[in-house]
Amino acid sequence: MPRLSKKTMFAIEAVLDIAMNGGDAPVRSGDITRRQNIPKRYLEQVLQHLVREGVLAGKRGPRGGYMLGRERRRISLGDIIRVVRQLEVETEPQDETVGSALAHMVVWPTWNRLRDEMMARMDGITVEDMVRDARERGVQTEAAQRLEFHI
Repeated sequence: MPRLSKKTMFAIEAVLDIAMNGGDAPVRSGDITRRQNIPKRYLEQVLQHLVREGVLAGKRGPRGGYMLGRERRRISLGDIIRVVRQLEVETEPQDETVGSALAHMVVWPTWNRLRDEMMARMDGITVEDMVRDARERGVQTEAAQRLEFHI
């Protein structure tokens, strides 16, 4: 079973937090850390790579932070996962000195095919889809709470 690493989970949570709380204003990384309980050491590294790959856009300065790099419907779960996979060290033995002929001729090709199928499914899930799921499940955002007022 493919695993969901901490960095991958944190990256997905950060992008969703920005999508749900950003609007027209950039979201500060400290706010993401506080809301999602993501360690800052993971978050900053992931955010910078997401900016470099165009998933996010960064704005410097006192009112700076992060915004989506494109529309929510144009960012897929697969886009986010690929960025994190580039960050993580590959530990899968793929060279001919590790494993048997059976591993190289059957196991790894099967595993790679399954991974490709899974990534294709993740490419079909957008940030917009996940934001809609969050709203349907009652996930509250600070942005929505700021808009509420009582007379």
